[in-house]
Amino acid sequence: MPPVTATLIWILVVLVAFGLYLSWTAGRLDRLHARIDAARAALDAQLLRRASVAQELATSKVLDPAASIVLYEAAHAARQAEEEQREVAESELSQALRAVFADTRQLDVVREAPGGDAAAHELTEAVRRVPMARRFHNDAVGAVRRLREHRKVRWFRLAGHAPFPMAFEMDDEAPPALADRAA
Repeated sequence: MPPVTATLIWILVVLVAFGLYLSWTAGRLDRLHARIDAARAALDAQLLRRASVAQELATSKVLDPAASIVLYEAAHAARQAEEEQREVAESELSQALRAVFADTRQLDVVREAPGGDAAAHELTEAVRRVPMARRFHNDAVGAVRRLREHRKVRWFRLAGHAPFPMAFEMDDEAPPALADRAA
């Protein structure tokens, strides 16, 4: 075989290997974007569940009227918020929950009402799951961001037209009364 042919074969082998590597990277990026979509859906479900439970508790007439109004308005705003305002509305719901359940006696009042034990448990679970779902979502966003920062991804446009992922930042600290029960 002439040396030119062997060189062309090696160049072809290197190009095919590089093409396979780029294809694998693009597939990985696609899977990570799908993971973000799944994590966002789970986060949305947990946020909706938390807002629904809070709204249901606010309308149950178990809480005092002022606490009911604060909790209802924050939960309603969180459920109706546009995407751009969602983080702020969810943070305000977290603050309202902390204000209403700052004292453990308020949770005891809820537990003493008929069906209150189940409602308190459901609220505790909803409050506990939101930070986990947000952490999963933000971890997936971080993985995509790290991969998209690589030169090969930018130069060869492996991300296609997918929007740059954004983390979901909100105040998700649990009220002390509910955090103690969740542990």
